[in-house]
Amino acid sequence: MSHLTYQSQLTSRYASKEMGFNFSDHKKYSTWRKLWVILAKAEQILGLNISNEQIKQMEENVEKIDYEMAAKEESLCRHDVMAHVHTFGCAAPLAAPIIHLGSTSCYVGDNADLIMIKDAFDILLPKLARCIDRLSKFAMKYKDLPCLGFTHLQPAQLTTVGKRTTLWISDFLMDLDALSNLRNNLKFLSVKGTTGTQASFLTLFDGNHEKVEELERLVTKLAGFDKTFSVTGQTYPRKVDYNILSALGGLGASVHKMCTDLRILASMKEIEEPFEKNQVGSSAMAYKRNPMRSERCCGLARHLMTLVSDAQNTASVQWLERTLDDSSNRRISIPESFLTADVILNTLQNISEGLVVYQGVIERHVAQELPFMATENVIMAMVKAGGSRQECHEEIRLLSQIASKEVKEYGRENNLVELIKKSKYFSLIHDVLDQLMDPKTFIGRAPEQVLKFLETDVYPALLPYTSKLDGVAEVRI
Repeated sequence: MSHLTYQSQLTSRYASKEMGFNFSDHKKYSTWRKLWVILAKAEQILGLNISNEQIKQMEENVEKIDYEMAAKEESLCRHDVMAHVHTFGCAAPLAAPIIHLGSTSCYVGDNADLIMIKDAFDILLPKLARCIDRLSKFAMKYKDLPCLGFTHLQPAQLTTVGKRTTLWISDFLMDLDALSNLRNNLKFLSVKGTTGTQASFLTLFDGNHEKVEELERLVTKLAGFDKTFSVTGQTYPRKVDYNILSALGGLGASVHKMCTDLRILASMKEIEEPFEKNQVGSSAMAYKRNPMRSERCCGLARHLMTLVSDAQNTASVQWLERTLDDSSNRRISIPESFLTADVILNTLQNISEGLVVYQGVIERHVAQELPFMATENVIMAMVKAGGSRQECHEEIRLLSQIASKEVKEYGRENNLVELIKKSKYFSLIHDVLDQLMDPKTFIGRAPEQVLKFLETDVYPALLPYTSKLDGVAEVRI
Protein backbone atom coordinates (compact mmCIF):
# COMPACT_ATOMS: atom_id res chain seq x y z
CA MET A 1 0.00 0.00 0.00
CA SER A 2 2.90 2.39 0.61
CA HIS A 3 3.41 2.70 -3.16
CA LEU A 4 -0.22 3.72 -3.66
CA THR A 5 -0.41 6.65 -1.27
CA TYR A 6 1.70 9.72 -0.60
CA GLN A 7 4.42 9.40 2.02
CA SER A 8 6.51 12.18 3.47
CA GLN A 9 9.87 12.19 1.73
CA LEU A 10 11.44 13.24 5.01
CA THR A 11 10.67 9.89 6.64
CA SER A 12 10.56 7.58 3.63
CA ARG A 13 13.67 8.90 1.89
CA TYR A 14 15.90 11.07 4.02
CA ALA A 15 15.58 11.36 7.80
CA SER A 16 17.25 9.13 10.38
CA LYS A 17 15.27 6.34 12.01
CA GLU A 18 15.72 7.89 15.44
CA MET A 19 14.20 11.22 14.43
CA GLY A 20 11.47 9.47 12.46
CA PHE A 21 10.54 7.44 15.52
CA ASN A 22 10.65 10.48 17.77
CA PHE A 23 7.71 12.00 15.90
CA SER A 24 5.93 8.72 15.21
CA ASP A 25 2.37 7.98 16.29
CA HIS A 26 3.62 5.34 18.69
CA LYS A 27 5.99 7.74 20.42
CA LYS A 28 3.20 10.30 20.73
CA TYR A 29 0.48 8.02 22.00
CA SER A 30 2.68 6.00 24.33
CA THR A 31 3.90 9.34 25.75
CA TRP A 32 0.26 10.31 26.31
CA ARG A 33 -0.16 7.14 28.33
CA LYS A 34 3.01 7.82 30.31
CA LEU A 35 1.66 11.26 31.12
CA TRP A 36 -1.60 9.78 32.35
CA VAL A 37 0.43 7.42 34.57
CA ILE A 38 2.47 10.36 35.88
CA LEU A 39 -0.68 12.32 36.65
CA ALA A 40 -2.22 9.38 38.48
CA LYS A 41 0.92 8.81 40.54
CA ALA A 42 1.15 12.47 41.52
CA GLU A 43 -2.55 12.62 42.41
CA GLN A 44 -2.18 9.43 44.49
CA ILE A 45 0.78 10.89 46.37
CA LEU A 46 -1.29 13.96 47.19
CA GLY A 47 -4.14 11.91 48.63
CA LEU A 48 -6.63 11.20 45.86
CA ASN A 49 -8.32 7.78 45.89
CA ILE A 50 -6.12 6.06 43.30
CA SER A 51 -4.85 2.54 43.98
CA ASN A 52 -1.51 0.89 43.22
CA GLU A 53 -3.39 -1.71 41.18
CA GLN A 54 -4.85 0.97 38.94
CA ILE A 55 -1.42 2.51 38.35
CA LYS A 56 0.16 -0.92 37.78
CA GLN A 57 -2.41 -1.81 35.14
CA MET A 58 -1.82 1.50 33.38
CA GLU A 59 1.96 0.99 33.39
CA GLU A 60 1.64 -2.51 31.97
CA ASN A 61 -0.28 -1.17 28.97
CA VAL A 62 1.70 1.94 28.10
CA GLU A 63 3.16 0.36 24.97
CA LYS A 64 0.23 -1.96 24.15
CA ILE A 65 -1.88 0.37 22.04
CA ASP A 66 -4.81 -0.93 20.02
CA TYR A 67 -4.59 1.50 17.13
CA GLU A 68 -7.54 -0.03 15.32
CA MET A 69 -9.79 0.58 18.33
CA ALA A 70 -8.44 4.11 18.74
CA ALA A 71 -9.19 4.88 15.09
CA LYS A 72 -12.73 3.59 15.43
CA GLU A 73 -13.26 5.63 18.59
CA GLU A 74 -11.94 8.78 16.94
CA SER A 75 -14.21 8.29 13.92
CA LEU A 76 -17.15 8.28 16.33
CA CYS A 77 -16.23 11.08 18.75
CA ARG A 78 -14.05 13.19 16.41
CA HIS A 79 -11.62 13.79 19.27
CA ASP A 80 -8.22 12.11 19.30
CA VAL A 81 -7.54 12.51 23.03
CA MET A 82 -10.91 11.10 24.11
CA ALA A 83 -10.50 8.24 21.63
CA HIS A 84 -7.24 7.29 23.31
CA VAL A 85 -8.68 7.79 26.82
CA HIS A 86 -11.35 5.20 25.96
CA THR A 87 -8.82 2.88 24.30
CA PHE A 88 -6.48 3.08 27.28
CA GLY A 89 -9.40 2.50 29.63
CA CYS A 90 -10.29 -0.71 27.80
CA ALA A 91 -6.69 -1.92 28.13
CA ALA A 92 -6.56 -0.91 31.82
CA PRO A 93 -10.17 -1.27 33.00
CA LEU A 94 -9.32 -0.88 36.69
CA ALA A 95 -7.88 2.55 35.94
CA ALA A 96 -10.58 3.67 33.49
CA PRO A 97 -12.39 5.83 36.07
CA ILE A 98 -9.31 7.90 36.91
CA ILE A 99 -7.49 8.19 33.57
CA HIS A 100 -7.19 11.89 32.58
CA LEU A 101 -8.63 12.94 35.94
CA GLY A 102 -8.92 16.74 36.13
CA SER A 103 -7.15 17.24 32.82
CA THR A 104 -7.91 18.85 29.50
CA SER A 105 -6.58 17.56 26.18
CA CYS A 106 -3.56 19.84 26.24
CA TYR A 107 -2.26 18.07 29.32
CA VAL A 108 -1.27 15.12 27.14
CA GLY A 109 -1.10 16.92 23.78
CA ASP A 110 1.13 19.84 24.70
CA ASN A 111 3.21 18.07 27.32
CA ALA A 112 3.89 15.19 24.93
CA ASP A 113 4.92 17.71 22.27
CA LEU A 114 7.34 19.32 24.72
CA ILE A 115 8.83 15.91 25.58
CA MET A 116 9.27 15.06 21.90
CA ILE A 117 10.77 18.48 21.20
CA LYS A 118 13.24 18.02 24.03
CA ASP A 119 14.16 14.55 22.75
CA ALA A 120 14.49 15.96 19.22
CA PHE A 121 16.98 18.54 20.48
CA ASP A 122 18.96 15.71 22.07
CA ILE A 123 19.13 14.01 18.66
CA LEU A 124 20.05 17.16 16.73
CA LEU A 125 22.61 18.82 18.97
CA PRO A 126 25.26 16.06 18.83
CA LYS A 127 24.85 15.95 15.05
CA LEU A 128 25.47 19.67 14.78
CA ALA A 129 28.48 19.30 17.11
CA ARG A 130 29.88 16.56 14.85
CA CYS A 131 29.57 18.81 11.80
CA ILE A 132 31.44 21.56 13.65
CA ASP A 133 34.08 19.05 14.74
CA ARG A 134 34.67 17.77 11.19
CA LEU A 135 34.83 21.27 9.74
CA SER A 136 37.24 22.31 12.50
CA LYS A 137 39.63 19.52 11.53
CA PHE A 138 39.36 20.65 7.91
CA ALA A 139 40.04 24.27 8.89
CA MET A 140 43.12 23.25 10.85
CA LYS A 141 44.47 21.16 7.97
CA TYR A 142 44.14 23.98 5.46
CA LYS A 143 44.72 27.00 7.68
CA ASP A 144 47.85 27.97 5.68
CA LEU A 145 46.64 27.25 2.12
CA PRO A 146 46.22 30.59 0.33
CA CYS A 147 43.18 30.97 -1.92
CA LEU A 148 41.35 33.78 -3.62
CA GLY A 149 38.99 35.67 -1.40
CA PHE A 150 35.82 36.99 -3.01
CA THR A 151 33.68 40.04 -2.37
CA HIS A 152 30.64 40.56 -4.61
CA LEU A 153 31.71 37.19 -6.08
CA GLN A 154 34.67 39.04 -7.63
CA PRO A 155 38.30 38.14 -6.83
CA ALA A 156 39.50 40.02 -3.77
CA GLN A 157 42.39 39.89 -1.31
CA LEU A 158 43.67 36.43 -0.50
CA THR A 159 42.43 34.38 2.42
CA THR A 160 43.07 30.70 3.21
CA VAL A 161 40.90 27.64 2.73
CA GLY A 162 40.96 27.10 6.49
CA LYS A 163 40.00 30.70 7.30
CA ARG A 164 37.04 30.56 4.93
CA THR A 165 35.90 27.37 6.69
CA THR A 166 35.88 29.17 10.04
CA LEU A 167 33.22 31.51 8.66
CA TRP A 168 30.91 28.54 8.21
CA ILE A 169 31.81 27.18 11.64
CA SER A 170 31.15 30.55 13.26
CA ASP A 171 27.56 30.48 12.01
CA PHE A 172 27.11 26.92 13.24
CA LEU A 173 28.42 27.84 16.69
CA MET A 174 25.69 30.46 16.96
CA ASP A 175 23.16 27.80 15.96
CA LEU A 176 24.57 25.38 18.52
CA ASP A 177 24.27 28.03 21.21
CA ALA A 178 20.72 28.99 20.22
CA LEU A 179 19.46 25.41 20.04
CA SER A 180 21.14 24.29 23.27
CA ASN A 181 19.77 27.31 25.13
CA LEU A 182 16.27 26.54 23.92
CA ARG A 183 16.65 22.91 24.92
CA ASN A 184 18.04 23.68 28.37
CA ASN A 185 15.44 26.35 29.11
CA LEU A 186 12.45 24.42 27.78
CA LYS A 187 9.57 24.64 30.25
CA PHE A 188 6.79 22.13 30.86
CA LEU A 189 3.09 22.97 30.62
CA SER A 190 2.32 20.51 33.42
CA VAL A 191 -1.23 20.80 34.82
CA LYS A 192 -2.94 24.07 33.93
CA GLY A 193 -6.54 23.12 33.07
CA THR A 194 -8.92 24.39 30.43
CA THR A 195 -8.11 28.12 30.63
CA GLY A 196 -4.87 27.94 32.59
CA THR A 197 -6.45 28.66 35.98
CA GLN A 198 -6.09 25.11 37.37
CA ALA A 199 -9.71 25.33 38.54
CA SER A 200 -10.43 21.63 38.00
CA PHE A 201 -7.44 20.60 40.10
CA LEU A 202 -8.37 23.07 42.83
CA THR A 203 -11.78 21.35 42.96
CA LEU A 204 -10.17 17.90 43.10
CA PHE A 205 -8.13 18.97 46.12
CA ASP A 206 -11.00 20.73 47.88
CA GLY A 207 -9.63 24.21 47.44
CA ASN A 208 -6.12 23.36 48.68
CA HIS A 209 -3.84 25.66 46.68
CA GLU A 210 -0.67 24.14 48.12
CA LYS A 211 -1.63 20.68 46.85
CA VAL A 212 -2.32 22.03 43.37
CA GLU A 213 1.10 23.68 43.32
CA GLU A 214 2.70 20.47 44.56
CA LEU A 215 0.84 18.49 41.89
CA GLU A 216 2.36 20.75 39.27
CA ARG A 217 5.85 20.31 40.70
CA LEU A 218 5.48 16.52 40.94
CA VAL A 219 4.16 16.09 37.40
CA THR A 220 6.91 18.32 36.02
CA LYS A 221 9.63 16.41 37.87
CA LEU A 222 8.28 12.96 36.95
CA ALA A 223 8.20 14.02 33.30
CA GLY A 224 11.89 14.92 33.41
CA PHE A 225 11.61 18.71 33.38
CA ASP A 226 13.01 21.28 35.82
CA LYS A 227 10.80 24.26 35.06
CA THR A 228 7.19 24.97 34.24
CA PHE A 229 5.41 28.03 32.90
CA SER A 230 4.11 30.26 35.68
CA VAL A 231 1.12 31.39 33.64
CA THR A 232 -0.52 30.02 30.49
CA GLY A 233 -3.87 29.78 28.80
CA GLN A 234 -4.97 26.27 27.95
CA THR A 235 -1.79 25.64 25.94
CA TYR A 236 1.84 26.47 26.46
CA PRO A 237 2.66 29.77 24.68
CA ARG A 238 2.91 29.24 20.94
CA LYS A 239 5.68 31.82 21.04
CA VAL A 240 7.82 28.89 22.19
CA ASP A 241 7.20 27.09 18.91
CA TYR A 242 8.15 30.25 17.05
CA ASN A 243 11.42 30.55 18.97
CA ILE A 244 12.25 26.92 18.28
CA LEU A 245 11.40 27.02 14.59
CA SER A 246 13.25 30.33 14.26
CA ALA A 247 16.41 28.73 15.64
CA LEU A 248 15.97 25.74 13.34
CA GLY A 249 15.36 28.13 10.45
CA GLY A 250 18.57 29.92 11.44
CA LEU A 251 20.40 26.62 11.19
CA GLY A 252 18.88 26.20 7.75
CA ALA A 253 20.25 29.59 6.71
CA SER A 254 23.74 28.63 7.93
CA VAL A 255 23.66 25.35 6.04
CA HIS A 256 22.34 27.03 2.90
CA LYS A 257 25.16 29.58 3.02
CA MET A 258 27.89 26.97 3.41
CA CYS A 259 26.49 24.62 0.79
CA THR A 260 25.99 27.47 -1.67
CA ASP A 261 29.65 28.38 -1.15
CA LEU A 262 30.60 24.76 -1.81
CA ARG A 263 28.55 24.70 -5.00
CA ILE A 264 30.34 27.83 -6.21
CA LEU A 265 33.74 26.37 -5.31
CA ALA A 266 32.82 23.11 -7.03
CA SER A 267 31.96 25.02 -10.22
CA MET A 268 35.45 26.54 -9.98
CA LYS A 269 36.90 23.04 -9.39
CA GLU A 270 38.64 24.19 -6.19
CA ILE A 271 36.74 22.10 -3.62
CA GLU A 272 34.26 19.27 -4.12
CA GLU A 273 31.97 17.30 -1.86
CA PRO A 274 32.46 13.50 -1.72
CA PHE A 275 31.67 11.72 -4.99
CA GLU A 276 31.37 7.95 -4.77
CA LYS A 277 32.89 5.52 -7.26
CA ASN A 278 29.56 4.42 -8.74
CA GLN A 279 27.73 7.72 -8.30
CA VAL A 280 26.06 9.15 -11.41
CA GLY A 281 26.24 12.91 -11.81
CA SER A 282 23.88 13.24 -14.76
CA SER A 283 21.66 10.85 -16.71
CA ALA A 284 22.77 12.55 -19.94
CA MET A 285 26.23 13.99 -19.30
CA ALA A 286 28.34 11.12 -18.00
CA TYR A 287 31.34 13.29 -17.13
CA LYS A 288 29.46 15.46 -14.61
CA ARG A 289 30.18 15.53 -10.87
CA ASN A 290 27.19 17.45 -9.61
CA PRO A 291 27.28 18.60 -5.96
CA MET A 292 24.05 16.74 -5.20
CA ARG A 293 24.53 16.60 -1.43
CA SER A 294 25.04 20.35 -1.19
CA GLU A 295 22.11 20.90 -3.52
CA ARG A 296 19.94 18.69 -1.33
CA CYS A 297 20.98 20.65 1.74
CA CYS A 298 20.08 23.93 0.03
CA GLY A 299 16.72 22.65 -1.15
CA LEU A 300 15.75 21.28 2.25
CA ALA A 301 17.15 24.35 4.03
CA ARG A 302 14.73 26.50 2.05
CA HIS A 303 11.88 24.32 3.30
CA LEU A 304 13.17 24.59 6.87
CA MET A 305 13.42 28.37 6.68
CA THR A 306 9.91 28.64 5.25
CA LEU A 307 8.40 26.70 8.16
CA VAL A 308 9.34 29.53 10.54
CA SER A 309 6.42 31.57 9.21
CA ASP A 310 4.00 28.79 10.19
CA ALA A 311 4.95 29.13 13.84
CA GLN A 312 5.06 32.92 13.68
CA ASN A 313 1.59 33.17 12.19
CA THR A 314 0.20 30.57 14.59
CA ALA A 315 1.56 32.44 17.61
CA SER A 316 -0.04 35.65 16.40
CA VAL A 317 -3.60 34.27 16.15
CA GLN A 318 -4.01 32.41 19.44
CA TRP A 319 -7.11 34.26 20.59
CA LEU A 320 -7.45 34.92 24.29
CA GLU A 321 -6.94 31.65 26.25
CA ARG A 322 -6.66 29.48 23.11
CA THR A 323 -8.09 28.55 19.73
CA LEU A 324 -7.78 25.29 17.82
CA ASP A 325 -6.41 26.49 14.51
CA ASP A 326 -2.93 25.81 15.86
CA SER A 327 -3.38 22.04 16.09
CA SER A 328 -3.46 21.03 12.43
CA ASN A 329 -0.60 23.35 11.57
CA ARG A 330 1.63 22.22 14.45
CA ARG A 331 1.11 18.54 13.58
CA ILE A 332 3.01 19.31 10.38
CA SER A 333 5.33 22.25 11.04
CA ILE A 334 7.00 21.05 14.26
CA PRO A 335 7.85 17.48 13.19
CA GLU A 336 8.84 18.61 9.70
CA SER A 337 11.18 21.27 11.08
CA PHE A 338 13.09 18.77 13.21
CA LEU A 339 13.00 16.06 10.53
CA THR A 340 14.31 18.50 7.93
CA ALA A 341 17.07 19.72 10.24
CA ASP A 342 17.96 16.09 10.94
CA VAL A 343 18.30 15.29 7.23
CA ILE A 344 20.40 18.40 6.62
CA LEU A 345 22.81 17.65 9.47
CA ASN A 346 23.20 13.99 8.46
CA THR A 347 24.05 15.12 4.94
CA LEU A 348 26.28 17.97 6.08
CA GLN A 349 28.36 15.65 8.27
CA ASN A 350 28.84 13.36 5.28
CA ILE A 351 29.94 16.34 3.19
CA SER A 352 32.27 17.67 5.88
CA GLU A 353 34.00 14.33 6.31
CA GLY A 354 34.83 13.96 2.62
CA LEU A 355 35.66 17.39 1.22
CA VAL A 356 38.20 17.17 -1.61
CA VAL A 357 40.62 20.08 -2.12
CA TYR A 358 42.25 20.59 -5.50
CA GLN A 359 45.33 22.54 -4.45
CA GLY A 360 46.72 22.89 -7.98
CA VAL A 361 43.55 24.58 -9.22
CA ILE A 362 43.51 26.90 -6.20
CA GLU A 363 47.14 27.86 -6.81
CA ARG A 364 46.46 28.50 -10.51
CA HIS A 365 43.55 30.78 -9.70
CA VAL A 366 45.70 32.67 -7.19
CA ALA A 367 48.47 33.03 -9.78
CA GLN A 368 46.00 34.46 -12.30
CA GLU A 369 44.88 37.25 -9.98
CA LEU A 370 47.81 37.83 -7.63
CA PRO A 371 49.86 40.07 -9.96
CA PHE A 372 47.11 42.69 -9.91
CA MET A 373 46.78 42.43 -6.13
CA ALA A 374 50.55 42.78 -5.72
CA THR A 375 50.81 46.12 -7.48
CA GLU A 376 50.73 48.05 -4.21
CA ASN A 377 53.58 45.90 -2.87
CA VAL A 378 55.54 46.59 -6.05
CA ILE A 379 55.03 50.34 -5.68
CA MET A 380 56.14 50.27 -2.04
CA ALA A 381 59.25 48.24 -2.91
CA MET A 382 60.17 50.68 -5.67
CA VAL A 383 59.81 53.68 -3.35
CA LYS A 384 62.03 51.96 -0.77
CA ALA A 385 64.60 51.39 -3.54
CA GLY A 386 64.60 55.10 -4.38
CA GLY A 387 61.86 55.41 -6.97
CA SER A 388 59.03 57.95 -7.22
CA ARG A 389 55.63 56.80 -6.02
CA GLN A 390 53.75 58.74 -8.72
CA GLU A 391 56.01 57.60 -11.58
CA CYS A 392 55.85 54.02 -10.36
CA HIS A 393 52.06 54.15 -10.13
CA GLU A 394 51.82 55.29 -13.75
CA GLU A 395 54.26 52.59 -14.98
CA ILE A 396 52.41 49.81 -13.14
CA ARG A 397 49.07 51.16 -14.39
CA LEU A 398 50.16 50.93 -18.00
CA LEU A 399 51.57 47.43 -17.60
CA SER A 400 48.41 46.31 -15.76
CA GLN A 401 46.26 47.45 -18.65
CA ILE A 402 48.36 45.42 -21.08
CA ALA A 403 48.11 42.33 -18.86
CA SER A 404 44.38 42.83 -18.39
CA LYS A 405 43.89 42.94 -22.15
CA GLU A 406 45.80 39.66 -22.50
CA VAL A 407 43.46 38.02 -19.99
CA LYS A 408 40.11 39.49 -21.03
CA GLU A 409 40.41 39.90 -24.80
CA TYR A 410 42.69 37.02 -25.72
CA GLY A 411 42.00 34.54 -22.91
CA ARG A 412 45.68 34.25 -22.07
CA GLU A 413 47.40 33.97 -18.69
CA ASN A 414 48.07 37.05 -16.62
CA ASN A 415 51.57 38.16 -17.71
CA LEU A 416 51.99 41.23 -15.51
CA VAL A 417 54.91 39.69 -13.62
CA GLU A 418 56.73 38.96 -16.88
CA LEU A 419 56.11 42.50 -18.08
CA ILE A 420 57.56 43.90 -14.85
CA LYS A 421 60.60 41.62 -15.16
CA LYS A 422 61.20 42.88 -18.72
CA SER A 423 60.79 46.53 -17.76
CA LYS A 424 64.02 48.48 -17.20
CA TYR A 425 62.11 50.89 -14.98
CA PHE A 426 61.51 48.12 -12.43
CA SER A 427 65.08 46.77 -12.56
CA LEU A 428 65.62 48.07 -9.02
CA ILE A 429 63.34 45.33 -7.62
CA HIS A 430 63.82 42.48 -10.09
CA ASP A 431 65.78 40.47 -7.53
CA VAL A 432 62.97 40.63 -4.91
CA LEU A 433 60.02 40.34 -7.29
CA ASP A 434 59.42 36.64 -6.62
CA GLN A 435 59.41 37.32 -2.89
CA LEU A 436 56.88 40.12 -3.40
CA MET A 437 54.64 37.64 -5.26
CA ASP A 438 54.66 34.92 -2.60
CA PRO A 439 50.93 34.22 -1.88
CA LYS A 440 51.64 33.61 1.80
CA THR A 441 52.58 37.27 2.22
CA PHE A 442 49.04 38.23 1.21
CA ILE A 443 46.98 36.18 3.69
CA GLY A 444 47.47 38.45 6.68
CA ARG A 445 46.73 36.74 10.00
CA ALA A 446 44.43 34.11 8.53
CA PRO A 447 46.36 31.10 9.95
CA GLU A 448 46.68 32.71 13.37
CA GLN A 449 42.98 33.60 13.35
CA VAL A 450 42.07 29.98 12.61
CA LEU A 451 44.12 28.73 15.54
CA LYS A 452 42.76 31.31 17.97
CA PHE A 453 39.17 30.72 16.85
CA LEU A 454 39.45 26.97 17.32
CA GLU A 455 41.05 27.28 20.74
CA THR A 456 38.84 30.01 22.19
CA ASP A 457 35.50 29.40 20.51
CA VAL A 458 35.19 25.93 19.01
CA TYR A 459 36.85 23.51 21.41
CA PRO A 460 35.06 24.85 24.52
CA ALA A 461 31.70 24.70 22.72
CA LEU A 462 32.30 21.05 21.77
CA LEU A 463 33.27 19.92 25.27
CA PRO A 464 29.71 18.90 26.30
CA TYR A 465 29.56 16.62 23.25
CA THR A 466 32.95 14.93 23.59
CA SER A 467 31.50 11.45 24.07
CA LYS A 468 29.23 11.82 21.01
CA LEU A 469 31.61 13.18 18.40
CA ASP A 470 32.41 9.75 16.90
CA GLY A 471 28.87 9.21 15.61
CA VAL A 472 28.42 8.13 12.00
CA ALA A 473 26.17 10.10 9.65
CA GLU A 474 23.36 8.12 8.08
CA VAL A 475 22.82 9.19 4.46
CA ARG A 476 20.56 6.65 2.81
CA ILE A 477 20.30 8.15 -0.66
